[in-house]
Amino acid sequence: MIQHILSLGPLYIIAFIAVISIVVFVHEFGHYWVARRCGVKIEVFSIGFGREIFGWNDKNGTRWKVSWLPLGGYVKMYGDATGASTPANDVYSMTTEQKRVAFFHQSVDKRMAVVVAGPATNYLFAVVVLAFLFMFQGQPYSLPDIKTVVPDSVAARAGLEAGDRVISLDGSKVERFEDIQRTIALNAGTPVEMRVMRGGTEVNLSVTPQIVTTTDHFGGEHKVGRIGITSGTVEYKKWPPLQAFGAALTDTWNITAGTLRAIGQMVAGSRGTEELGGPLRIAEMAGNVAKDGIVPLISLMAYLSINLGLINLFPIPLLDGGHLMFYAYERVRGKPASESWHEIGMRVGIILVVSLMVFTFWNDLFMHFKIVSLIRSLLS
Repeated sequence: MIQHILSLGPLYIIAFIAVISIVVFVHEFGHYWVARRCGVKIEVFSIGFGREIFGWNDKNGTRWKVSWLPLGGYVKMYGDATGASTPANDVYSMTTEQKRVAFFHQSVDKRMAVVVAGPATNYLFAVVVLAFLFMFQGQPYSLPDIKTVVPDSVAARAGLEAGDRVISLDGSKVERFEDIQRTIALNAGTPVEMRVMRGGTEVNLSVTPQIVTTTDHFGGEHKVGRIGITSGTVEYKKWPPLQAFGAALTDTWNITAGTLRAIGQMVAGSRGTEELGGPLRIAEMAGNVAKDGIVPLISLMAYLSINLGLINLFPIPLLDGGHLMFYAYERVRGKPASESWHEIGMRVGIILVVSLMVFTFWNDLFMHFKIVSLIRSLLS
């Protein structure tokens, strides 16, 4: 892994900035577009944080800019003190005309629509991108047939045989071998009920995937479930438009469900947290994928867009989900939560978000890139 750090060059930096900027732009444009439809004035649309590199003003008075730290972005609406939708001090003394275009004075339904639009646009972007890839490039597809069973493996001990066709796992229908891989990987150490077709007869079996450490083609290590079976040749199946969008929706759902399942396992302690990565790992991944061509890089953007949309829906103050939580309270009670609760929530949110950023950065440096080993090798 040391060589990855030493080899980080322009390709990695350019790929990282391109991927992050596009995904962030999609998210923030969702907020921007719905806010404009709701009559809210937008003061700033920024890709990146910190000092502005370049920008321009549009006819509506919005400052569009690119800032020097490409780790996110924000839309600052009229009446906000910051890009995090913190109300400015003068929101209560605004004139009627100012209130009409201020985000803070919009109805709770409009505010909820503006907030949810960011994650929703990330999901929409991912579905559209995946659908087009499935139409023109094709979706990885192999039949759910077992080609080989590793001797003395979990599969062999459970009674699986070469030639079996997997019909369902835990009651969920299996369409392709990739469905088997995904389900088994997420259920390490947990029994999985499997139904297979063998010579025209259905057979019910139970397998408990063993935990193994694998290395992906990006160099990252993951603890996943394995049972010891292989499939036939993986092909890329091109779908007509309707089927392509259906497959894209299914993949998006599976990625979301799998991510939530993995996070739940981390919280429960049955899965390690070393898989959590931050900007450095995304940069490495983007650079490695970029070497394989534009199509894999576009796929990565779709998957990152799903994850960005999902993370922003978590009910953590400072994130979109936290704002939705306060607005939902206001919707039910008919009045907003007190300023003190908002302030406490924002402080808790800042602590949680900063802690997560520090933790993922630590994971990148010490768990993934093994920076200590690098320093020792340079000093030895």
